[in-house]
Amino acid sequence: MEAVNILHRGLYFPSGRLDMREETSLIVLHHTGGSVGEDPDAAEIDAAHRWLGWAGIGYHFLIRRDGTVEAGRPMLSVGAHVEGANHESVGVALCGNFCEDIPTSMQLESCAMLLAILSSTFGFEPDAERIVGHRDLSATACPGDALYEQIPELIGKAVWYQMNA
Repeated sequence: MEAVNILHRGLYFPSGRLDMREETSLIVLHHTGGSVGEDPDAAEIDAAHRWLGWAGIGYHFLIRRDGTVEAGRPMLSVGAHVEGANHESVGVALCGNFCEDIPTSMQLESCAMLLAILSSTFGFEPDAERIVGHRDLSATACPGDALYEQIPELIGKAVWYQMNA
C-alpha cells in the first residue's frame, strides 16, 4: 500500500482531558465548512475547537487541499466530531466547504489511502457500513454533497489500496 505521510503539528492535549476509545467500528467523513477555498491547518482548527471549550481539535485527521494529511486528536482517543458516535469512530475532515465547492483530486486520493490504512489498522474491510458521511449519523449537511457523492468511489479506491498493499 502506498504510504500516506502524516504531518504532526505537535498539538498538545492535557493529561486527563481525553478518554480512550474501546472499539473502532466507523470512519466518519467531514468537511471543515467555512468559505470556499479555505484551507485551515490542524493547529488553526485546534485553536477554534479549544475556543468552544473542547479539549482540542475534534477530528483525528485533517486532509488539506494539497492532499497533505495532518494528525489531529490522538487516533485512539474519543473524538469530538459526531454526537452519539464519537466512542466508536475515527473522524476524518477534508478542508473545504463541499456544499459550495468540490474536493481536490489530491484530497480524494489521500483520503482513499488513509481510509485503507485506517480500515486495516482497525481490522475491517472498507465498505459503506464502516465508512460514512457525518450526515449519515446526524441531521447535518456535512460533508457537503460534493464529498458525500464521492464516498462510494473513495471506498472502492480504499479496497484497491488494501488489496494491492
